[in-house]
Amino acid sequence: MPELQGQCMCGAVTVTATPAKDALGACHCDQCRRWTSSMLVSFQAEEGYAALGPVKTFTSSDWAERAFCAECGSALWYRVTAPGDMHGHTEIAAGLFEDTGHGLQLELFIDKKPKGYAFAGERKQMTKAEVEAMFAPSEEGDSQ
Repeated sequence: MPELQGQCMCGAVTVTATPAKDALGACHCDQCRRWTSSMLVSFQAEEGYAALGPVKTFTSSDWAERAFCAECGSALWYRVTAPGDMHGHTEIAAGLFEDTGHGLQLELFIDKKPKGYAFAGERKQMTKAEVEAMFAPSEEGDSQ
């Protein structure tokens, strides 16, 4: 995949990232809706992404943090901080880039999506319970 270069709304933060997949996802959880005033549309970033400028992070749950521009507040990324298989998984806000060239392939927290909007087309959709199960400790007693 080609490396993408983008920036926040005010230009104080520049972001360079390579999508790990040819796909965008949308999250409708309560936090993403409050953070963006709709849903977070993002892509999974390969390791090695970079953000230069006044980046602030906020621990938004027991398993993740969110980053934003300290100047204009633009959403930058959502990163899994909990130990386990998904540790370090980072979703970069797609709106930072002119055009990722990727289509919407996944919707998370579909049961939390407001009735006021919907995307056309088919894609994988996961409920709140299905997403939260990804972060639960394994049945083998691992402390993921």
